Amino acid sequence: MDSATSQAKSATPVVSTNLKVLPTDNVEYGSHEYWQQRYTRETDETFDWFKTYKDLTPLFDKHIGSKAARILMLGCGNSTLSGDMYEAGYPNIINIDYSDVVIEQMRQRTAHQPKMTWEVMDVRNLALENESIDVAVDKGTLDALMCEKGDVWEPSSELCENVAGEVNEVDRVLAPGGKFIWITFGQPHFRKRHLLRDSWDLEVERLNDGGFDYFVYIMTKKPASH
Repeated sequence: MDSATSQAKSATPVVSTNLKVLPTDNVEYGSHEYWQQRYTRETDETFDWFKTYKDLTPLFDKHIGSKAARILMLGCGNSTLSGDMYEAGYPNIINIDYSDVVIEQMRQRTAHQPKMTWEVMDVRNLALENESIDVAVDKGTLDALMCEKGDVWEPSSELCENVAGEVNEVDRVLAPGGKFIWITFGQPHFRKRHLLRDSWDLEVERLNDGGFDYFVYIMTKKPASH
């Protein structure tokens, strides 16, 4: 084992509990500047929105299937999800985030997991080929795009455009039979409207560990029509 691999395996990032990194207003969650500043402060920390891989294992076993699946992690941040999935046997993971700060941090942190890649990329403009992904996972990124002041029943045109930007791009890169899995706290009457497409089937599952309800939206790409 070389020194870089040894160092990577021995380093154990701490879970972020630093209240100083929280925004003064939730709208900031949709700001590139906020995340750049936050990750600059959280150089050795991790943070998982909603659920960890341990919580999501049954869900992924059911919906991902093959360990050889080409997986796209949308807005990966400094989550432990990809690393834990890699150790569980999913090596083909493309992690993207529009923060170059966190991408470099995670690239160095996971040097001992070389098959996994880290790319600076905006979820609304994916530099990926059409139908090149089997599974796309979103755990909090779309929620960040939805943070705005105003009426949740009548979201602004800007919010709808930003969300559609990600959803349309995932639709484009997802292979027939592939799945887009979105884990969120957002209830169906607020979220489903943004996900409806003729190109896939939509189903909703609920996760509850005895406390807060989480929702999982699973979009399965239909076979290409000829």
